[in-house]
Order: sequence, then C-alpha cells, then structure tokens
Amino acid sequence: MKLKFIFIIFLLAYLQLLAQVESSFKNKQREAVYYQDFLNFAGDKVNQTQVDVFIQVPYNEIQFVKSEKGFSAGYSVTISVFTDDKSTLISEKTFNEKVEVVNFEQTISGSNFNLSLRSFYLRPGAYLIRSEIEDKDSKQKSSTENLFEVRDYSSGSGISDIMLIARKTVVEGSNKILPNVNRNVFSKKDGIPFYFEVYSRTHHEVKINSKITENENIVYDSTEVINIDSGKTKIFFTVNSIELGLGNYLLQLTVVDMDNKIIGAAKKTFLSRWQGVPSSIKDLDKAAKQLVYIAKEEEIDKIEEAINRDEKIKAYLDFWKTKDPTPQTEDNPIFDEYYRRVAYANEKFSHYTEGWKTDRGMVFIILGPPDNVDRHPFEFNTKPYEIWEYYDLNRQFIFVDETGFDDYRLITPMYGDSYRYRQ
Repeated sequence: MKLKFIFIIFLLAYLQLLAQVESSFKNKQREAVYYQDFLNFAGDKVNQTQVDVFIQVPYNEIQFVKSEKGFSAGYSVTISVFTDDKSTLISEKTFNEKVEVVNFEQTISGSNFNLSLRSFYLRPGAYLIRSEIEDKDSKQKSSTENLFEVRDYSSGSGISDIMLIARKTVVEGSNKILPNVNRNVFSKKDGIPFYFEVYSRTHHEVKINSKITENENIVYDSTEVINIDSGKTKIFFTVNSIELGLGNYLLQLTVVDMDNKIIGAAKKTFLSRWQGVPSSIKDLDKAAKQLVYIAKEEEIDKIEEAINRDEKIKAYLDFWKTKDPTPQTEDNPIFDEYYRRVAYANEKFSHYTEGWKTDRGMVFIILGPPDNVDRHPFEFNTKPYEIWEYYDLNRQFIFVDETGFDDYRLITPMYGDSYRYRQ
C-alpha cells in the first residue's frame, strides 16, 4: 500500500511537470553579457606564473542613469581563483568600475565597452576561476566559472598564451595593445592580428607554425623562421589574405627550434564574423531559410539568389531593417526575439528533424510560448498528444505523436491572423 501511495505521488508530480507551460522561455531573465579572457605570461616572480584576467563589459549591458555630465553607470567585479575542485579559495580581487558618457546613444551601443585588467601570480597547475559582475543601479548579477591551466615557465623556455588584438597603436615608440576579448574576428576587413611571447635562455632561430582549423579541417597553415632573443621576445603577427566563413575557428601556434624540438604551443578559439551580420548567426544560408515564418517567399528568394556573399549579406540585413522598431539603435529586438525562439525550438522540439522545422516549432516561433500546455503522454488507447492554448487568440492547437518517436504533428490548422508572426 505504501509503495502504491509513493507511486501515485510520483506520478502526480510528473504530470504536474508535464503540464507546465514553456516557462523556462517565458520567464527566463536574460543575464547581462560580458566577455573575459585569461592569459598566461612568464612573470617576474620565482616559481609563479602571471595570469592576466581581462573583463570586458559592453555599455548596453549595464544600466546608465542621468548625471550632471551626461550619463553614468557603475558595476563591481569580483574575480575568485579556487583550486580546480573549488574546495579552497586561493586568491580574490574585488573592484568597482564607473563609466561616464556624454550622450544617450553611447549608453545603448554594443560596440562601446569598458575593459578591466587584473593580474594574479599563481603556481603552475589547474584552477577554477570565477568572475562576477553586479550592476550598481539594477543590482543584477552575472557570473561564470571556468577551469584554467596555469603554465610552468620555470625552465626559462616556452611561449605565452595567444592574445587576439582589436587595435594596436604606437605611443612614444612603444606598442600599445587593445586586446580582442570577445574574440570576434572580421578576417576580410582586418585579417587576424594577435600577440604572444616566446621565452628562451639563448638567442637563436625558431620556426613558428600558425594553423587555423574549422572542425579539424585545416583552412590556413603557414611556417616562418625568426630570430628570438634570450629572455622574452614579443611577437606581433597578422594572418592576412584569408576569408573565413561564419562560425567558430581554432588558431594554433607551435614554436620549435631548428632541430624541430618543441619549445611551446598554444591555441585560441575565435568567432569569425562578416561585417554587419549579427554574432548570433553562424550560417547565413540556414538563417535565411529560417525566415520562413516571418518573411514572404520572394523576400527569402532575394536573399538566397544573391550573386555573391556581399549581396547576400546586404539583402539579409535590408530585410531585417524593415522589421526594426528601433532603427536609431544598433539592436533589433524583433531579430533577437525571432532567433531566440528558433534556438528554443531547436533545443526542445528536435528529433530526426531540426526543431524549427517541426509543427510545434512552427507554432512556437510564430506565436511565442503558449499560455497553457496540456500534455497527455500516457492516455489509454490514444496516441500521445498535447493541447497548446493561447488565451488572447482564443485558440487551441492540438499536436499528436503519430509515430511514438516524439514526432508531434499539428492536427488543428493555422489560419488567418494565427499564421502571422507576433512578438
């Protein structure tokens, strides 16, 4: 009897979970986006490595308030270094940042940002680095945790980590570097500039191999011979004459002596972007096909039939300009919401077909999350089915799993205004 009672309680709890609306989408509060990078360098402390931690916070991710000089914002940053199992705190730094701008347009720009740098001196080994930012006005917090391997330079030989470069200037004969912390690379426009250091006890020649891969496919491979000094040699390098597709790539460096003995190796992931295309788009052809629920057939054809890449980008961006309710800003909230729904559909409704192509994905992308979902996965003598309700439309949509493999098909057709994308 007791076992039966426990089973009933479990079943009721399970059915209650099934009955929940897609609340993880509807109620999810988006955390502020900030970027970070951790870099190993040979420091000047015995048996310790210098670890530089960069924190980059875009202006449009913090809350500005009116001030005497224009607008101001503030946030705190906490960087904590733990042992890799997080059992012991090794070091922690907390500091405040204040940002002041003259006009409102600067506050909503994603291209403007504030950059912070803090250095830690750590013994070689594995660590967990936790960073957290807290907006002083909104009190919103965002945090991340990352495992990080601290390199050992005690032998006097090796190479640093790779620093991607956003901008390099020369001031009074010295190179000044602005690091590319978010790792967005526009190779057609700027090439791929980066910086690293080689450490050696002697002056000699070395071979430096630079390799770029996409899903283990080599798209760039080049080797150069250079002279390095004893101690530290600073190296600035740019991969030119390369046009990469959209998506994630891996830059790998290997430094060997003239006998091909490895001195050191390093690697860095980065996101290849095309000018004007939002960073969330990794495949422009697929992104164009996914417009099927918001664009007319001829609008999609115009994008897909463009004669070259630049024309395709222009047609794609021109389409989204017609849907932008805030053209005076860099952000397009309808674009963001549309592809957020696409991503959610892919996450929740994919089986042997991508989620955005399924019937549930179609309804979800067009109408957004339903007000109520009534799920029936175990009905006797009935195939599994779901009923989605949209109260303001006074509509129900019924999906039936015809095959038993989570292949839910819509049996109540969409018509009229129900087939029109809404925010």
